[in-house]
Amino acid sequence: MSRITPFASPLLLGFDAMEKTLERLVKANDGYPPYNIERVFPDSSGAPDRLRITIAVAGFSRDELDITVEENQLVIRGRQAEQPERDYLYRGIAARQFQRMFVLADGMQVDGAALKNGLLSVDLVRPEPARMVRKINISVPE
Repeated sequence: MSRITPFASPLLLGFDAMEKTLERLVKANDGYPPYNIERVFPDSSGAPDRLRITIAVAGFSRDELDITVEENQLVIRGRQAEQPERDYLYRGIAARQFQRMFVLADGMQVDGAALKNGLLSVDLVRPEPARMVRKINISVPE
């Protein structure tokens, strides 16, 4: 039995890579750590729209976090270094590694990242795309 996908329409050509990316994202994001995505409104200077992803990374140092952009995917990874043996009476703070992936639209750029009070903020900028119209010549066989 074949599976019908939203990208199976004959009008959507070349979107198979996007479909595979979406499938990977659904499998990869399990809810840990929690995050927010917010729109940061530009000031009156005409700056482009900005987005901010804020992830709760309590207990992670800057050296234990890694942010990369791979083929239009923002990937944020965290891996805590092994601590010497401790004798916990109660352990309620998760100390597991994580990986969060976000698909970036064409043209989206990571503007910077900051770690403050256990929250990692990653700023994205969406510059206004240049409108381009291109004339295609039609050849006539002789």
